[in-house]
Amino acid sequence: MNLAMRDIRHNKLRFALTGMGLGLLLALVISMAGIYEGALEDALSLPRSVSVDLWVVQPRTKGPFAEPSRIPRDTRELVQRIPGVAEAGAVTFQTVQTVAHGVPLRLFIQGYEPGRLGGPAELASGHGITESHYQIVADVSSGLLLGEKVPIGPYQDLYTVVGLTRGMVDSAGNPAAWITLLDAQTIQFNIPPPLQRREKAAGRTQLVNKDVNAVLTLLQPGAAKELVTQEIDRWKHLSAVTQQVQESYLTEFVINKMQRQLGLFMIILIVVSTVVIALVVYTMTMEKIRSIATLKLIGASERTIIGLILQQALILGIGGFGFGVALISLIKDYFPRRVQMEQGDVAILFGIVIVVCLLASTLSVRLAAKIDPASALGG
Repeated sequence: MNLAMRDIRHNKLRFALTGMGLGLLLALVISMAGIYEGALEDALSLPRSVSVDLWVVQPRTKGPFAEPSRIPRDTRELVQRIPGVAEAGAVTFQTVQTVAHGVPLRLFIQGYEPGRLGGPAELASGHGITESHYQIVADVSSGLLLGEKVPIGPYQDLYTVVGLTRGMVDSAGNPAAWITLLDAQTIQFNIPPPLQRREKAAGRTQLVNKDVNAVLTLLQPGAAKELVTQEIDRWKHLSAVTQQVQESYLTEFVINKMQRQLGLFMIILIVVSTVVIALVVYTMTMEKIRSIATLKLIGASERTIIGLILQQALILGIGGFGFGVALISLIKDYFPRRVQMEQGDVAILFGIVIVVCLLASTLSVRLAAKIDPASALGG
Protein backbone atom coordinates (compact mmCIF):
# COMPACT_ATOMS: atom_id res chain seq x y z
CA MET A 1 0.00 0.00 0.00
CA ASN A 2 1.41 3.38 -1.03
CA LEU A 3 0.34 5.67 1.77
CA ALA A 4 1.72 8.80 0.08
CA MET A 5 -0.22 8.32 -3.17
CA ARG A 6 -3.35 7.32 -1.28
CA ASP A 7 -3.16 10.50 0.79
CA ILE A 8 -2.68 12.59 -2.38
CA ARG A 9 -5.71 10.97 -4.06
CA HIS A 10 -7.90 11.63 -1.03
CA ASN A 11 -6.74 15.24 -0.72
CA LYS A 12 -6.22 16.26 -4.33
CA LEU A 13 -7.35 19.88 -3.97
CA ARG A 14 -5.37 20.58 -0.80
CA PHE A 15 -2.25 18.95 -2.20
CA ALA A 16 -2.60 20.84 -5.52
CA LEU A 17 -3.03 24.19 -3.78
CA THR A 18 -0.09 23.45 -1.47
CA GLY A 19 2.04 22.49 -4.46
CA MET A 20 1.05 25.68 -6.31
CA GLY A 21 1.89 27.83 -3.29
CA LEU A 22 5.26 26.16 -2.97
CA GLY A 23 5.70 26.51 -6.73
CA LEU A 24 5.17 30.27 -6.50
CA LEU A 25 7.82 30.45 -3.78
CA LEU A 26 10.25 28.41 -5.88
CA ALA A 27 9.37 30.57 -8.90
CA LEU A 28 10.76 33.53 -6.96
CA VAL A 29 13.99 31.61 -6.39
CA ILE A 30 14.21 30.70 -10.09
CA SER A 31 13.47 34.28 -11.14
CA MET A 32 16.22 35.56 -8.82
CA ALA A 33 18.68 33.17 -10.45
CA GLY A 34 17.48 34.32 -13.89
CA ILE A 35 17.82 38.00 -12.99
CA TYR A 36 21.30 37.25 -11.61
CA GLU A 37 22.38 35.75 -14.93
CA GLY A 38 20.51 38.41 -16.89
CA ALA A 39 22.29 41.23 -15.05
CA LEU A 40 25.64 39.70 -15.97
CA GLU A 41 24.60 39.27 -19.60
CA ASP A 42 23.29 42.85 -19.76
CA ALA A 43 26.48 44.29 -18.28
CA LEU A 44 28.70 42.43 -20.75
CA SER A 45 26.54 42.89 -23.86
CA LEU A 46 28.04 46.24 -24.87
CA PRO A 47 31.76 45.52 -24.33
CA ARG A 48 31.40 42.12 -26.00
CA SER A 49 29.58 43.59 -28.99
CA VAL A 50 32.65 45.55 -30.10
CA SER A 51 35.00 42.53 -29.83
CA VAL A 52 38.33 44.36 -29.59
CA ASP A 53 41.74 43.41 -28.24
CA LEU A 54 42.57 46.43 -26.08
CA TRP A 55 40.74 49.29 -24.38
CA VAL A 56 42.90 52.42 -24.10
CA VAL A 57 41.64 54.56 -21.20
CA GLN A 58 42.73 57.26 -18.78
CA PRO A 59 45.75 56.21 -16.66
CA ARG A 60 45.03 54.62 -13.27
CA THR A 61 41.34 54.12 -14.00
CA LYS A 62 39.23 50.99 -14.47
CA GLY A 63 37.85 52.00 -17.85
CA PRO A 64 34.75 53.84 -19.04
CA PHE A 65 32.20 51.50 -17.44
CA ALA A 66 33.54 51.18 -13.90
CA GLU A 67 34.59 54.82 -13.44
CA PRO A 68 35.01 58.06 -15.46
CA SER A 69 37.73 58.05 -18.10
CA ARG A 70 38.69 61.05 -20.24
CA ILE A 71 41.50 61.18 -22.76
CA PRO A 72 42.26 63.55 -25.68
CA ARG A 73 40.61 62.73 -28.97
CA ASP A 74 43.95 62.66 -30.80
CA THR A 75 44.78 59.58 -28.72
CA ARG A 76 43.19 57.56 -31.48
CA GLU A 77 45.79 58.82 -34.01
CA LEU A 78 48.62 58.11 -31.55
CA VAL A 79 47.42 54.57 -30.92
CA GLN A 80 46.82 53.94 -34.61
CA ARG A 81 50.53 54.54 -35.35
CA ILE A 82 51.79 52.01 -32.78
CA PRO A 83 53.34 48.91 -34.43
CA GLY A 84 50.96 45.97 -34.26
CA VAL A 85 47.75 48.03 -34.19
CA ALA A 86 45.39 47.30 -37.08
CA GLU A 87 42.40 49.51 -36.22
CA ALA A 88 41.48 52.08 -33.59
CA GLY A 89 38.30 53.96 -32.84
CA ALA A 90 37.49 56.69 -30.30
CA VAL A 91 34.25 56.34 -28.31
CA THR A 92 32.29 58.11 -25.60
CA PHE A 93 29.70 56.74 -23.18
CA GLN A 94 26.94 58.63 -21.39
CA THR A 95 23.41 58.24 -20.08
CA VAL A 96 20.73 60.69 -21.26
CA GLN A 97 17.12 61.23 -20.29
CA THR A 98 14.50 61.94 -22.95
CA VAL A 99 10.84 61.35 -23.77
CA ALA A 100 9.36 58.97 -26.34
CA HIS A 101 5.64 58.50 -26.98
CA GLY A 102 4.93 60.72 -23.98
CA VAL A 103 6.85 58.39 -21.63
CA PRO A 104 10.24 59.13 -19.99
CA LEU A 105 13.04 57.18 -21.66
CA ARG A 106 16.58 56.67 -20.40
CA LEU A 107 19.23 55.77 -22.99
CA PHE A 108 22.84 54.70 -22.65
CA ILE A 109 24.45 56.44 -25.62
CA GLN A 110 27.70 55.42 -27.25
CA GLY A 111 29.34 57.94 -29.52
CA TYR A 112 31.61 56.58 -32.26
CA GLU A 113 33.19 57.49 -35.57
CA PRO A 114 31.25 55.86 -38.43
CA GLY A 115 33.53 53.53 -40.34
CA ARG A 116 35.69 52.88 -37.29
CA LEU A 117 35.47 50.59 -34.25
CA GLY A 118 32.70 51.27 -31.75
CA GLY A 119 29.50 51.10 -33.77
CA PRO A 120 26.61 48.65 -33.36
CA ALA A 121 27.77 45.13 -34.18
CA GLU A 122 24.55 43.80 -35.69
CA LEU A 123 21.28 45.47 -36.68
CA ALA A 124 17.86 43.88 -36.34
CA SER A 125 16.38 46.33 -38.84
CA GLY A 126 17.20 49.57 -40.62
CA HIS A 127 20.77 50.68 -41.40
CA GLY A 128 23.74 52.26 -39.68
CA ILE A 129 24.51 55.94 -39.33
CA THR A 130 25.18 57.57 -42.70
CA GLU A 131 25.29 61.27 -41.79
CA SER A 132 27.54 63.22 -39.45
CA HIS A 133 24.72 64.66 -37.34
CA TYR A 134 21.32 63.85 -35.86
CA GLN A 135 20.99 60.15 -36.64
CA ILE A 136 20.65 57.46 -34.01
CA VAL A 137 20.65 53.67 -33.83
CA ALA A 138 18.78 52.34 -30.78
CA ASP A 139 17.87 49.03 -29.21
CA VAL A 140 14.33 47.73 -29.72
CA SER A 141 13.83 47.65 -25.93
CA SER A 142 13.68 51.46 -26.06
CA GLY A 143 10.34 51.27 -27.85
CA LEU A 144 11.59 53.60 -30.60
CA LEU A 145 10.53 52.96 -34.19
CA LEU A 146 12.39 53.40 -37.47
CA GLY A 147 11.98 56.92 -38.80
CA GLU A 148 10.89 58.28 -35.43
CA LYS A 149 12.46 61.48 -34.14
CA VAL A 150 13.59 61.65 -30.52
CA PRO A 151 14.82 64.79 -28.70
CA ILE A 152 18.28 64.39 -27.11
CA GLY A 153 20.69 66.74 -25.38
CA PRO A 154 20.37 70.03 -23.49
CA TYR A 155 18.96 71.76 -26.58
CA GLN A 156 16.59 68.89 -27.41
CA ASP A 157 17.94 68.34 -30.91
CA LEU A 158 15.83 65.87 -32.88
CA TYR A 159 17.59 62.63 -33.82
CA THR A 160 16.10 60.33 -36.45
CA VAL A 161 16.07 56.59 -35.69
CA VAL A 162 17.71 54.91 -38.69
CA GLY A 163 18.48 51.45 -37.22
CA LEU A 164 17.50 49.10 -34.41
CA THR A 165 19.49 46.49 -32.50
CA ARG A 166 18.27 43.72 -30.21
CA GLY A 167 19.42 42.77 -26.71
CA MET A 168 21.87 45.66 -26.26
CA VAL A 169 21.55 47.34 -22.85
CA ASP A 170 23.88 48.70 -20.18
CA SER A 171 24.50 47.25 -16.71
CA ALA A 172 21.41 49.06 -15.36
CA GLY A 173 19.17 47.65 -18.08
CA ASN A 174 18.86 50.94 -20.00
CA PRO A 175 18.55 50.52 -23.79
CA ALA A 176 21.76 51.24 -25.69
CA ALA A 177 21.92 53.73 -28.55
CA TRP A 178 24.61 54.97 -30.94
CA ILE A 179 25.21 58.42 -32.39
CA THR A 180 28.22 60.01 -34.10
CA LEU A 181 31.19 60.97 -31.96
CA LEU A 182 30.75 64.65 -32.87
CA ASP A 183 27.17 64.67 -31.63
CA ALA A 184 28.09 62.70 -28.50
CA GLN A 185 30.91 65.13 -27.62
CA THR A 186 28.56 68.06 -28.07
CA ILE A 187 26.08 66.51 -25.64
CA GLN A 188 28.62 65.30 -23.08
CA PHE A 189 31.22 68.08 -23.11
CA ASN A 190 29.13 71.03 -24.33
CA ILE A 191 30.22 74.36 -22.86
CA PRO A 192 27.14 76.37 -21.73
CA PRO A 193 26.66 79.66 -23.64
CA PRO A 194 26.86 81.85 -20.48
CA LEU A 195 30.31 80.42 -19.71
CA GLN A 196 31.42 80.91 -23.30
CA ARG A 197 30.35 84.58 -23.21
CA ARG A 198 32.13 85.12 -19.91
CA GLU A 199 35.36 83.61 -21.22
CA LYS A 200 35.13 85.69 -24.39
CA ALA A 201 34.51 88.90 -22.43
CA ALA A 202 37.56 88.14 -20.27
CA GLY A 203 39.68 87.82 -23.40
CA ARG A 204 40.46 84.18 -22.83
CA THR A 205 40.54 81.50 -25.51
CA GLN A 206 37.15 80.01 -26.26
CA LEU A 207 36.64 76.76 -24.40
CA VAL A 208 36.58 73.71 -26.64
CA ASN A 209 36.44 70.17 -25.32
CA LYS A 210 36.90 67.25 -27.69
CA ASP A 211 37.79 64.54 -25.19
CA VAL A 212 36.74 60.89 -25.54
CA ASN A 213 36.23 58.18 -22.93
CA ALA A 214 38.20 55.36 -24.53
CA VAL A 215 39.94 54.20 -27.69
CA LEU A 216 39.05 50.73 -28.93
CA THR A 217 41.98 48.89 -30.47
CA LEU A 218 42.16 45.86 -32.74
CA LEU A 219 45.59 44.32 -33.23
CA GLN A 220 47.12 42.81 -36.34
CA PRO A 221 47.26 39.01 -36.57
CA GLY A 222 50.23 37.71 -34.60
CA ALA A 223 50.83 40.98 -32.73
CA ALA A 224 51.68 40.52 -29.03
CA LYS A 225 49.17 42.20 -26.71
CA GLU A 226 51.78 42.49 -23.96
CA LEU A 227 54.20 44.46 -26.14
CA VAL A 228 51.52 46.82 -27.45
CA THR A 229 50.19 47.33 -23.93
CA GLN A 230 53.68 48.15 -22.64
CA GLU A 231 54.19 50.61 -25.50
CA ILE A 232 50.93 52.41 -24.68
CA ASP A 233 51.55 52.47 -20.93
CA ARG A 234 55.19 53.54 -21.12
CA TRP A 235 55.37 56.06 -23.95
CA LYS A 236 51.83 57.36 -24.36
CA HIS A 237 51.11 57.80 -20.64
CA LEU A 238 47.82 55.98 -21.02
CA SER A 239 46.41 52.73 -19.70
CA ALA A 240 45.58 49.75 -21.91
CA VAL A 241 43.54 46.79 -20.68
CA THR A 242 42.43 43.67 -22.51
CA GLN A 243 38.83 42.77 -23.29
CA GLN A 244 38.87 40.12 -20.54
CA VAL A 245 40.12 42.60 -17.94
CA GLN A 246 37.48 45.15 -18.98
CA GLU A 247 34.78 42.51 -18.49
CA SER A 248 36.19 41.59 -15.08
CA TYR A 249 36.05 45.27 -14.04
CA LEU A 250 32.38 45.33 -14.95
CA THR A 251 31.50 42.25 -12.94
CA GLU A 252 33.70 43.17 -9.96
CA PHE A 253 32.97 46.87 -9.58
CA VAL A 254 29.62 47.51 -11.28
CA ILE A 255 27.22 44.61 -10.71
CA ASN A 256 28.92 42.72 -7.88
CA LYS A 257 26.77 44.22 -5.10
CA MET A 258 23.54 43.60 -6.98
CA GLN A 259 24.52 39.99 -7.61
CA ARG A 260 25.38 39.47 -3.95
CA GLN A 261 22.05 40.95 -2.91
CA LEU A 262 20.18 38.66 -5.31
CA GLY A 263 22.16 35.71 -3.94
CA LEU A 264 21.17 36.66 -0.38
CA PHE A 265 17.49 36.82 -1.36
CA MET A 266 17.81 33.40 -2.99
CA ILE A 267 19.25 31.92 0.22
CA ILE A 268 16.42 33.44 2.30
CA LEU A 269 13.77 32.10 -0.08
CA ILE A 270 15.35 28.63 -0.05
CA VAL A 271 15.29 28.63 3.76
CA VAL A 272 11.63 29.71 3.71
CA SER A 273 10.87 26.95 1.19
CA THR A 274 12.51 24.41 3.51
CA VAL A 275 10.35 25.58 6.43
CA VAL A 276 7.17 25.48 4.32
CA ILE A 277 7.85 21.94 3.07
CA ALA A 278 8.73 20.80 6.61
CA LEU A 279 5.50 22.21 8.05
CA VAL A 280 3.34 20.78 5.27
CA VAL A 281 4.86 17.30 5.46
CA TYR A 282 4.78 17.35 9.28
CA THR A 283 1.08 18.31 9.26
CA MET A 284 0.31 15.54 6.78
CA THR A 285 2.21 13.06 8.93
CA MET A 286 0.30 14.16 12.04
CA GLU A 287 -2.97 13.46 10.21
CA LYS A 288 -1.78 9.93 9.40
CA ILE A 289 -0.59 8.86 12.83
CA ARG A 290 -3.16 6.07 13.12
CA SER A 291 -2.49 4.88 9.58
CA ILE A 292 1.24 4.70 10.29
CA ALA A 293 0.58 2.90 13.56
CA THR A 294 -1.54 0.37 11.66
CA LEU A 295 1.28 -0.20 9.19
CA LYS A 296 3.66 -0.87 12.06
CA LEU A 297 1.15 -3.22 13.68
CA ILE A 298 0.87 -5.37 10.57
CA GLY A 299 4.66 -5.61 10.31
CA ALA A 300 5.74 -2.74 8.04
CA SER A 301 9.39 -1.82 8.56
CA GLU A 302 10.65 1.59 9.61
CA ARG A 303 12.38 1.84 6.27
CA THR A 304 9.06 1.47 4.43
CA ILE A 305 7.36 4.14 6.52
CA ILE A 306 10.27 6.56 6.13
CA GLY A 307 10.19 5.94 2.37
CA LEU A 308 6.50 6.89 2.27
CA ILE A 309 7.16 10.20 4.03
CA LEU A 310 10.14 11.04 1.81
CA GLN A 311 8.13 10.15 -1.27
CA GLN A 312 5.39 12.59 -0.35
CA ALA A 313 7.91 15.36 0.36
CA LEU A 314 9.68 14.74 -2.96
CA ILE A 315 6.42 14.73 -4.92
CA LEU A 316 5.49 18.04 -3.30
CA GLY A 317 8.91 19.61 -3.91
CA ILE A 318 9.43 18.35 -7.47
CA GLY A 319 5.87 19.24 -8.45
CA GLY A 320 6.26 22.75 -7.03
CA PHE A 321 9.61 23.14 -8.78
CA GLY A 322 8.11 22.08 -12.12
CA PHE A 323 5.26 24.55 -11.65
CA GLY A 324 7.73 27.32 -10.81
CA VAL A 325 9.90 26.64 -13.88
CA ALA A 326 6.85 26.57 -16.17
CA LEU A 327 5.50 29.81 -14.69
CA ILE A 328 8.77 31.74 -15.06
CA SER A 329 9.24 30.41 -18.60
CA LEU A 330 5.86 31.89 -19.53
CA ILE A 331 6.24 35.33 -17.93
CA LYS A 332 10.01 36.00 -18.03
CA ASP A 333 9.73 38.16 -21.16
CA TYR A 334 7.44 40.58 -19.29
CA PHE A 335 10.02 41.42 -16.61
CA PRO A 336 11.55 44.93 -16.86
CA ARG A 337 15.03 43.35 -16.62
CA ARG A 338 16.34 40.40 -18.59
CA VAL A 339 15.63 37.02 -16.99
CA GLN A 340 18.01 34.43 -18.41
CA MET A 341 17.38 30.85 -17.33
CA GLU A 342 20.55 28.83 -17.77
CA GLN A 343 20.17 25.04 -17.89
CA GLY A 344 23.05 24.68 -15.45
CA ASP A 345 21.39 26.98 -12.91
CA VAL A 346 18.06 25.17 -13.23
CA ALA A 347 19.80 21.82 -12.69
CA ILE A 348 21.59 23.15 -9.59
CA LEU A 349 18.33 24.54 -8.19
CA PHE A 350 16.65 21.21 -8.83
CA GLY A 351 19.35 19.48 -6.82
CA ILE A 352 18.90 22.02 -4.03
CA VAL A 353 15.14 21.34 -4.00
CA ILE A 354 15.82 17.60 -3.62
CA VAL A 355 18.15 18.26 -0.68
CA VAL A 356 15.61 20.68 0.83
CA CYS A 357 12.87 18.04 0.60
CA LEU A 358 15.08 15.48 2.35
CA LEU A 359 16.00 17.92 5.12
CA ALA A 360 12.39 19.09 5.51
CA SER A 361 11.29 15.46 6.05
CA THR A 362 13.53 15.04 9.10
CA LEU A 363 10.90 16.17 11.65
CA SER A 364 8.22 14.01 10.08
CA VAL A 365 10.52 10.98 10.02
CA ARG A 366 11.34 11.45 13.71
CA LEU A 367 7.61 11.76 14.49
CA ALA A 368 6.82 8.57 12.57
CA ALA A 369 9.61 6.70 14.36
CA LYS A 370 8.07 7.52 17.76
CA ILE A 371 4.55 6.32 16.88
CA ASP A 372 3.50 3.34 19.02
CA PRO A 373 1.88 0.51 17.02
CA ALA A 374 -0.56 0.00 19.89
CA SER A 375 -2.13 3.40 19.20
CA ALA A 376 -3.79 1.83 16.15
CA LEU A 377 -6.01 -0.13 18.56
CA GLY A 378 -7.06 2.91 20.56
CA GLY A 379 -10.52 4.43 20.42
